[in-house]
Amino acid sequence: MSNQKLLDFVQGITRLLDTNPNEEIILTHGQKLLAELVASDDWLPDQFAQPHPQYYQQYLLYADPLDRLSIVSFVWGPGQKTPVHDHLTWGLVGGLRGRERETTYEKQADGSYLATGTGVLQPGETTAVSPAIGDVHEVANDLADQPSISIHVYGRNIGRVDRHVFDPLSGAAKSFVSGYASTVVPNLWS
Repeated sequence: MSNQKLLDFVQGITRLLDTNPNEEIILTHGQKLLAELVASDDWLPDQFAQPHPQYYQQYLLYADPLDRLSIVSFVWGPGQKTPVHDHLTWGLVGGLRGRERETTYEKQADGSYLATGTGVLQPGETTAVSPAIGDVHEVANDLADQPSISIHVYGRNIGRVDRHVFDPLSGAAKSFVSGYASTVVPNLWS
C-alpha cells in the first residue's frame, strides 16, 4: 500500500500552514485538501484501521515537529462513541469508511450543555470544529454492524492536549489527555 496520498496531504496542509493563514482560511482550504484525501479509501494502512472491542481507537498518522498539526485515524467499533468533549483548537474531520453521527452541544447560562444539532458524516464528506465555530460535541459510530473510520486533522498535537469531557446535565468538566492507541506512525516515504 502506497502512502503517497497521505504524503501529498501532509505536504499540502503544511504548505497551507506555512502561509500563516487565519483560521477561516485553514478550515476552508484544509477541508478541500482533506476531501481529496478521503475521496478514496485505498491508502490507510491496515494497522491504523483496527477497531478495539470496547473503545474507539485514535491512531497517530502524522505530527508536525512544531506542533502545528496532527493527523489521526479514528476507528469506531459498532456502538462506540466519545463522551461530550472539546478540542481547544481547530479541527477537520473527513469520513473514510462507515458512517458517523455527531451531536453538537452549546454551554447554557446554568453551566449545562444542551444538544443543539446532529449530523451524519459519510465517506468522502468533511466537517470542521473550533472554539470559534463550535468545539463541543459527541461522536458515535452510526452503524450497529461494522466499524467506521474518519481522518481528523487538528491545529495541535491533539494526543498531548489537556482537554475536557463534560457531563451535559451539570456542565461538570473533567480534564483528560487522549494520547494515541499506536506507538508508531506510517512511513510516508515507503
